Amino acid sequence: MRSLRGSGHLQIIPAARLRITEIFHSIQGESTHMGRPCVFIRLAGCPLRCTWCDTTYAFHDGAEMDLATVMGRVREIDCRLVEITGGEPLSQPMVFPLITWLCNEGFEVLIETSGAVDVTPVDVRAQLILDLKCPGSGMTERMQWANLDHLQPHDQVKFVIRDRKDYCWARDIMTQYRLTERCTVLVGPVFGELEPRLLAEWVLADRLPVRMQLQLHKYIWDPAQRGV
Repeated sequence: MRSLRGSGHLQIIPAARLRITEIFHSIQGESTHMGRPCVFIRLAGCPLRCTWCDTTYAFHDGAEMDLATVMGRVREIDCRLVEITGGEPLSQPMVFPLITWLCNEGFEVLIETSGAVDVTPVDVRAQLILDLKCPGSGMTERMQWANLDHLQPHDQVKFVIRDRKDYCWARDIMTQYRLTERCTVLVGPVFGELEPRLLAEWVLADRLPVRMQLQLHKYIWDPAQRGV
């Protein structure tokens, strides 16, 4: 049986601090929320070093900001969809009360996480977008597979596919953990490395019940542009 994640009964300390790389308003480029306006809170720091990472500037960048200030920035933008991302956002313990605070104020909260950090403290009202690292990332051995036991139906699992080997691995993991029966499963190509048409053909040939995605923001703006 799946266990519930954190219930949201956390003490919220407004003066508690996080290291933030950027807070910005943009179009959601991935997941089932693709195309929706969204506030992004990008936390600094990450324990992983994926070969295809497109946010390496978040590894060491960032400024200290208290939770009250973060909440103030989000309210000013006036958008009800909020994504907390990184880096790896769950590597900073003070992110959990921030998630609960956002949920308490009625925001729709998405958490983009690598799957390498324990998700059990995450408020169950928030939606996980759990990025399972394929072999092409170089980080597969860092996955905490127990995180899959805590997925809820509103969560999503994402596979970033670099090549045919990654695709076959992801397909086998979907079957082994019955992921498509438990939540939405997303597959997308590594931008600039795998032709999207190839991935689409593989998905269709195997009749996979997944949602294929592209990184929409990289087609709207320069792929290297920050704050979008």
